[in-house]
Amino acid sequence: MSRIRRRTFLKSALGAAGAAATFHISSDRAGARILGANERMHIAVCGLRGRGRSHYNSYQGMDDVEVSWVVDPDRRLLRGAPNTTTDIREALDDQDLDAISVATPNHWHSMMVILAAQAGKHCFVEKPASHDIYEGRVALEAAKKYGVVVQHGTQQRSSQSRAEMIAAIRAGKYGRLAVAHGFCCKPRAGIGFHDPGDPPEWLDWNLWRGPAVIDQYHGNFVHYDWHWFWVTGNGDLNNQGTHQLDVAFWGLDPDQTHPVRAMALGQRFVWDDQGETPNTMFAIAEYPNGQKVFFNVRNVNYDGYQREVKNDFYFEDGGKIIGNTYISPSGEEQRVEGEPAELTPGGNYGSFINACRANDPSMSNADMEVAHYSSLLGHVMNNSYRIGKPAPFNAKAGRFGDDKLAYEEFMKVHEIMRDGVGIPEDGAEYIVGPWLTFDPETEMFTGEHAEEANKLVRDPRMEEFDIPTPDKV
Repeated sequence: MSRIRRRTFLKSALGAAGAAATFHISSDRAGARILGANERMHIAVCGLRGRGRSHYNSYQGMDDVEVSWVVDPDRRLLRGAPNTTTDIREALDDQDLDAISVATPNHWHSMMVILAAQAGKHCFVEKPASHDIYEGRVALEAAKKYGVVVQHGTQQRSSQSRAEMIAAIRAGKYGRLAVAHGFCCKPRAGIGFHDPGDPPEWLDWNLWRGPAVIDQYHGNFVHYDWHWFWVTGNGDLNNQGTHQLDVAFWGLDPDQTHPVRAMALGQRFVWDDQGETPNTMFAIAEYPNGQKVFFNVRNVNYDGYQREVKNDFYFEDGGKIIGNTYISPSGEEQRVEGEPAELTPGGNYGSFINACRANDPSMSNADMEVAHYSSLLGHVMNNSYRIGKPAPFNAKAGRFGDDKLAYEEFMKVHEIMRDGVGIPEDGAEYIVGPWLTFDPETEMFTGEHAEEANKLVRDPRMEEFDIPTPDKV
């Protein structure tokens, strides 16, 4: 199909499966195809709504790149075009396909990486790269074993100005970093309730559900609000928040990979809907070197709501970076000046194409290793919240010991919810997660609460969509 016809098809489809399959994952395919300097690169875009539209249009606007397959379980999006399928395996069997670009729900992300790697195809995967800690590790081992390019959809990793800021922080230009703070505070609304029922005829429900253990379809799953259910999504902490979590993680010392302890508290306030994930959260993770990541989620809208989707950095000497401004311990302000940083050029998608053409995984601006560790950070925080217990909605809910900054940042959230949203202190509750300890070697929780927390390390999976162990991928 020509570029013009494909664009016309997608525009029409967005305005407006085959039979259930057993997923057998083989591991005997050749590595990635070597492209000639001027050879056309063929991409399969997986998921055509939301982010998938950006994927599709970006690739179709590039020279010598063609979206040769589109993959989606919503059959309405596939009408009128050749090389379309509800089943990713059909596209991966195409020997001329070079890469896939994944904009599916979260519970498919790691599996797409694994399947692509085993088929010798490169993979761009939207954030977060994993739906749980374990499958992220399997995806990382698959990427390493088969030597394919994997790039995570955390766009700031391809931003020269952001890379230069992080280089300056890591070089100690502004002092030693103490806390990297991410914010995902954007207004959203409740999703109401949808009764369970039969999936619509246009949806290949078996392939949409895939590995997720879901008893019955309801309309809040398809097509966006799956984000707010634990079985398919990870809440805004590891949705929009993955971008800011990744920048916070990026600012830590380069040898830091896994947090060693974490906690989170919050609630799904006001909405009284079918969703499960919190719309308000404050979380902390601490790394072996003592550096910390703080994170705020705040989604409940109100008059005077302040949108904050950003990163701040606090240094041991009292200095801080707020947005793009450095504020010294004495209060003097100056614009942040970065340090030189090397990136693969081309922006979010172009850098991926450049790495694929070179068949060089090291050229990825956000490879699967980085993706695993920054996504894992969010999972560890979420897991504390998920095993949390109710506590009164008041200033004593947070247990931060002598961490003055943590208490101050939590109180900013608390006061907004109390005074802005109007949550009463004489009847409402937080869910307060325990402090969890985490072992970087085993990627499992240890100590008190470990048994409960470790149940969340590896999601149950539908048998026909299971994945191999990391050593057998």
